[in-house]
Amino acid sequence: MSPLSRRGFICRFAAVPLIAFPALARAQATGKVWRIGFLSSASSLPSGVDALRDGLRSFGYVEGRNLAFEFRWSSGKDDLLPELAADLVRLKVDVIVTHAGLPPAAAKRATSTIPIVTAATADPVGQGLVASLARPGGNLTGLSMQSTDLAGKRLQLLREILPGATRIAVLVMKGTPATPVLLPQLRAAALQSGITLVIREENEAGALAAAFAAMQGARAQALMVQNSPFHVQNRDRILALAQQHRLPTMFDGRESVDVGGLISYGPNIVEMFRRTAYYVDRIFKGANPADLPVEQPSKFEMVINLKTAKALGIKVPQVVLARADEVIQ
Repeated sequence: MSPLSRRGFICRFAAVPLIAFPALARAQATGKVWRIGFLSSASSLPSGVDALRDGLRSFGYVEGRNLAFEFRWSSGKDDLLPELAADLVRLKVDVIVTHAGLPPAAAKRATSTIPIVTAATADPVGQGLVASLARPGGNLTGLSMQSTDLAGKRLQLLREILPGATRIAVLVMKGTPATPVLLPQLRAAALQSGITLVIREENEAGALAAAFAAMQGARAQALMVQNSPFHVQNRDRILALAQQHRLPTMFDGRESVDVGGLISYGPNIVEMFRRTAYYVDRIFKGANPADLPVEQPSKFEMVINLKTAKALGIKVPQVVLARADEVIQ
C-alpha cells in the first residue's frame, strides 16, 4: 500500500492512461543517476526534504547511487526565483520538485519541457498552474493542499473554541499567487458567520510588529495565519508577537502548533512531500505529467496545543478536543 493510501490521501479522479514523456522515455539507461532540482522560497525545509528522500528510497532511488539533488533556495527573496529556476533548467535536471507560493510559477515560466512536480500548492487551478486537476495538460502536476477550500472550516473551529469572537485577524503573504484565491473565499465564509476580518498582507519581517499592533488596534480576538513561505521563514517571530498580544492562533499545519500555536487544521504537509516521490517515480519511468491527475488530500488533521490554551486562559470545549487528531498537553 502506498504512503498516500496509508495516510488517507486519495486521487479523486479515475486512472488515465500514461503516455511516455519523450525526453525521459529515452533516458532509461542502465546506471543512470537521476537529477532532481528542488526549488523553494525557504532557506531550508528539513522535514519536507527528508520525507521526499524517504519516499524516493521506497521506490529504489538512493542519493549517491542513482539519485542526486540540486537545491536552490531563495530564502524569502522571491525576486531570485526566476534565476534559480533558470539555473536548474541550464543544468538539465530530470525533474523539478517545488512547493507553495511563487516557486511553481517560476519553474513553469522557466521551462515547458522539464517535468515539474509540486509537493503542496494551495490551488493549482486557481493559480493557473494546471488546466484542471484531472488533466493538468502541461509539464506540471503533483499535489494540492486544497487550503483555499478550508477557510470556512478554520473559521468555524475558531468560533467553536472562542464562541464570542466576532473579529478575527488574518495574516497572509503579500505577492504570493495563493492569496488572491484565498481571500475571497475567506471573506465569503466570514460574511456567512457574521465575522469581521482584519486582514494584513505582509511579506517583510520588519513589518510584523506594526501588523500586530494594527490587529490589536482593530480589536482582533484571534488570528488565522496563511501557510506560506513568509510564515515558515518567520514562524518564531509570528508566534512571539501572537503571545505578546494574547492572540489565539489558527494555522494550516501542525508544525506551528508543535512550537506554540493554538490549533491547526489541514493536510499533513510532510506526508504530501513523501507522496511527491510517487510522481517523481512515475515520471522517471516515462509518464507524462500532463496525464497525471493532481491529487487532493481526503484526510485533514486537527492538532490542539492545550499548553497554549491554558496560557491564554482558554478552555477548549470537550466536543472540539474529542475531534482532535492530537492534543499537546
